[in-house]
This record gives sequence, structure tokens and C-alpha cells, in this order.
Amino acid sequence: MLKEAKLLKQKAINSLLLSIDHFNGVNDRGRLEAVLIFLDHSFEMLLKAGILTKGGKIRNSREKETIGFEKSLRKALSESAFLTEEQVLVLQTINGLRDAAQHHLVDLSESQLYFHCQSGVTLFRDILLDVFNEDLAKILPPRALPVSTIAMSDPLEMFISDAEKVKQLLKPGRRKKAEAEAMLRGLAIMDGALQGQPVQPSARDLNRLGTRLVGGEKFAELFPGIGSVNFSTDSTGSQISLRILKNEGVPVTIVDEGTPGAAVVAVRRVNELGYYNLGHKDLTQKVGLTSSKTSAAIALLNLKDDPDCYNEVVLGKTRFQRYSQKAIARILELKEEIGAEGIWQQHKLQSKK
Repeated sequence: MLKEAKLLKQKAINSLLLSIDHFNGVNDRGRLEAVLIFLDHSFEMLLKAGILTKGGKIRNSREKETIGFEKSLRKALSESAFLTEEQVLVLQTINGLRDAAQHHLVDLSESQLYFHCQSGVTLFRDILLDVFNEDLAKILPPRALPVSTIAMSDPLEMFISDAEKVKQLLKPGRRKKAEAEAMLRGLAIMDGALQGQPVQPSARDLNRLGTRLVGGEKFAELFPGIGSVNFSTDSTGSQISLRILKNEGVPVTIVDEGTPGAAVVAVRRVNELGYYNLGHKDLTQKVGLTSSKTSAAIALLNLKDDPDCYNEVVLGKTRFQRYSQKAIARILELKEEIGAEGIWQQHKLQSKK
């Protein structure tokens, strides 16, 4: 093994151990941030060590700095080929949560933090064995607890339960909006990472999500990325494995490098009627506008040119105009900015040009 790769691997193991230490530590001060930052760093070092071991490069020509996290993911998936698409989804999520923890605010329930740490340790163990033929259990000190001894029975139910906690925080009179947004941010980051959209959610994004959550929308509609994957848990002795798997019939696709605002990997939509699940009448009811004003908003926002919001679904010889849940968010944002009458007036002005 190259000396550089060996040193990077050791740094990766050191950061993983520090992440585990903080997870199991008795001091809660800065615990969440420390766990996520060290876990994320451990994977960046491990990926670079793996790329070098597989004969790849971690520096671009004539550049002093090594490649970043996203480029490492792409190389490990496509060139060095020691990651699967599902494993990249795990790492995109951890990296997004670390970004929020390091640069802003994010709050995860203890169950969520456990989920991300245990899935991270599982993945670290898998990569270490596949690429370096080393067993993590033999590297950990005998006294070390690999995150937890209790396996989670149904991770999806845990995410749904956390969304319900956010809903309770947003009830009128609770004055817990900041706390609710911090919790909601964790769910939104994971959902975005699974859909190949690693952008940190804005306050407006979270406000719209919270409004839809309080309004009674189903979890799968609010967080289609989380709803598009499955979770596998198993325990053998002291080792617990937790992995993200794609649901049957829902493939994962590699996103072209350079795609604006996109990650390396995304869950691909294959069930068009499941994604574009709103007709014009449904959309009108969801956004609280008249039919004509909804059409005006669609035109102002050019939603029919946005494949994330609109598609013509063909069934037999019939074509249906269908909208996605993202169309709701776009129209509600416009409605919040200029109001229903503003939408109508701007549409009339645009039509005259």
C-alpha cells in the first residue's frame, strides 16, 4: 500500500473512533456536532485512501489541494469502483448533515443520530474490509462500543415519528418554531441527499414544509426521497449492521458531473403517476387559489418547462397533464411573495407583452 494511502486510512480510523467516542460520551455539550464532523471527516480520508489504493489520483493536474468530498465520492463510485450507488446515498446524507451542523443549525433526535452513526459505522466497516481486507472489529479497542448494542427495528417509523414531533412543536401557542426548524432541517437534508439535491434548505423551504406538515400531508408526500428507499438492520454478536437499500423497482442513478445543484447519486423516479400525482384541480385545491389564478401562477413560474414540477403522462392513447408536489411549493412561494391578486395582475401584464 502507498505510504500516503496508509496514513490517510489511519486518519480515517482515528476520526471514526473520535466520532464513536463522542456518540457514547456522557457529555452532551457539542456532542451532535462532534459526532457528525468526525464521522464525515473519517469518510473523506477513507475514500481518498481507497482511491489511491485502487490506483487513482486525489489531486487534479497542477493543483496543490486534494479533491473534495463530492469528487472523492464520484471517483470512488465510477473510477475506482469500490462504492455502490446506495452507499453513496448514505455518504451524501452524512455530508449534508455535517454541513448544517458545522455552518448553521440542525437538531436530530437521539434515534436519528443513532441511525446515521450506525449506518456510517456499517459502511466504514464494509469499505475497510472490501478495499483493505481489514476487519474493523480487530482495530477497535476491546472496550469500544461500536455506537450501540440496540438495533433499530423500523427506521422509517422513526423518521415518521420525528416528523410528528415537529408537527407538535409547530402547534399554535407553542412558540417552538426555531426548535421545529432545526429538527425539520435534518429530515429535509436527508430527503434532499437521497433525491440528489444536497442544497441546504432555506428558512422559507422549512416554513413551507412545516405548513404542509401541519396541514396533514402524508410523510411520503413531504419526504419522497426517504420514502423511496428501504432500510436493512441485522445484528450478529456485538456487531450491528444498518444499511440503506433501494426499494424494488426504484433504481438509483448517477447524476452527470457539473449538473447545477445536484449530488453524485439520486433516487430516480420511475413511477411517473406516483411522482406527478396532481391534476390541475388537485393543484388548485392544494395552493388555495382559483383555477384561473393557479393557471396564471403556472405560467408566471414556467412550471411546464420544469420536469421536477410538470409532465405529460401517457396512458394508452391519452395524455394527462400532471404536476408534482414540488409545483405546490413553487406556487405557495410565489403566493407568499406577491399574493393572489399580485399573481393575477402580473400574469395579465405578461400576457399583454
